[in-house]
Amino acid sequence: MSDTGETTAPAHPDLLAPVTADDVTRAVRLAVAVLRRAPDDADWGAKAGGLDWDCWETGEHLADDLFAYAAQLGPEHPPQDEVVPFHWVSRTPGGPANVTLADPAAGPAGLLMVVEACGALLTAMVATTPPAVRAHHGFGTSDPEGFAAMGVVETLVHTYDIAHGLGIGDTWSPPGELCARVLHRLFPDAPTDTDPWATLLWATGRGELPGRARLTQWRWYGAPRV
Repeated sequence: MSDTGETTAPAHPDLLAPVTADDVTRAVRLAVAVLRRAPDDADWGAKAGGLDWDCWETGEHLADDLFAYAAQLGPEHPPQDEVVPFHWVSRTPGGPANVTLADPAAGPAGLLMVVEACGALLTAMVATTPPAVRAHHGFGTSDPEGFAAMGVVETLVHTYDIAHGLGIGDTWSPPGELCARVLHRLFPDAPTDTDPWATLLWATGRGELPGRARLTQWRWYGAPRV
């Protein structure tokens, strides 16, 4: 641990490539492409994988995560101990509290357009914010790369949730090298000798690994790695 509270990672040449704005774009485009393959009669009101939310709510939550991460980097002096004070609302009791909501009349195509648009906002903010900038997140004050990695993780795992809820879960398998880099950035205790996608699912409480039980509680670490 450094004097600034930033965690020190062991050198690992295969995993040191940073997470970038381009990775956010890549993750969102891959996710949207897969979800667009859902049948026309797919039930977006079905539960999203193992979540309590339905597929539509989870899609809105994903869009809102991408938007919120962009917003945290937006002010000239980003907040260091709180989120930007938007008004958060839930559509349903127990549903996710969001700022960003999609018009139900626009259907799944409209919802996915909202996800794309919010992903583009995060891409733009990560690309244009100086690396030294820090902003608050509940899992550790972070930098632009950290917010990019968070956006990628949210996109990969919530696409997994939604795809399983829509019955197309076997069509979603994101790039292993992208999974490995966000694991390296946000999950310093995750194993590095296992399949990266399976490991990311394990690290976010969605799967098991050989010799490792499914997690019932999990978090990532947003502090920049030195």
